[in-house]
Amino acid sequence: MTDDRHPFTPPLTEAERRAKGRYFLIEPSFWPAGGFPKIDFANEDRLRRPGSFTIEPPNGDPDQYPERPHLLHAPKGGKTNGLPRDFEMLASKWIVSEPLKQVFLAVDPTAFAFAACDFTLWDGRPGPQLHLCSVLRELDALDEGASRVKIKTGEYVNGKYYHRAGGAALMFRPEAVGGAHVFASPYSMDVFCDRVMRDAVVRAGLKGVRLQDATDL
Repeated sequence: MTDDRHPFTPPLTEAERRAKGRYFLIEPSFWPAGGFPKIDFANEDRLRRPGSFTIEPPNGDPDQYPERPHLLHAPKGGKTNGLPRDFEMLASKWIVSEPLKQVFLAVDPTAFAFAACDFTLWDGRPGPQLHLCSVLRELDALDEGASRVKIKTGEYVNGKYYHRAGGAALMFRPEAVGGAHVFASPYSMDVFCDRVMRDAVVRAGLKGVRLQDATDL
């Protein structure tokens, strides 16, 4: 079996090999050559709550925002440069296309919250439908004893933080995950999905989605 892990990363244990292919970190992929999507909020100031410096992710309340989020395509160096892919991140918020939203809803409809956005292209025409997206389900499902990850404690929101820098192998307790196909960790900003969600996303041929096996991060 070929092992393409980083040469300084310890080899997988037997338990990690058995768990391989069950759970995946899901996030927007990096743009090539250090690029990034040329999009921005047109009405950020009006979307923030009073006293807040950031826009809160969607929470499922249709009246959460005082007005519909409005995204602008602001290309630089070319009219089509930086058009968003199916999965992007802006100011720590997930932005998903309509096709990706439909995959998420088809596989795990209760896990997500969405907020439809207006999207204006560089020439003033309306762009494809985009949505703010967040994962509502949080599960304390990591098997800390079986995983290889730095666990930092102290003044964190929930008292500790899973720090993956330098590599990690995450093992989840199936009984804690249950029938969930996607879930967020309460001790990091990471979101994970199971094989069912991973395969659905791959079959859809969507752009910008990065899926890494949780045992090989």
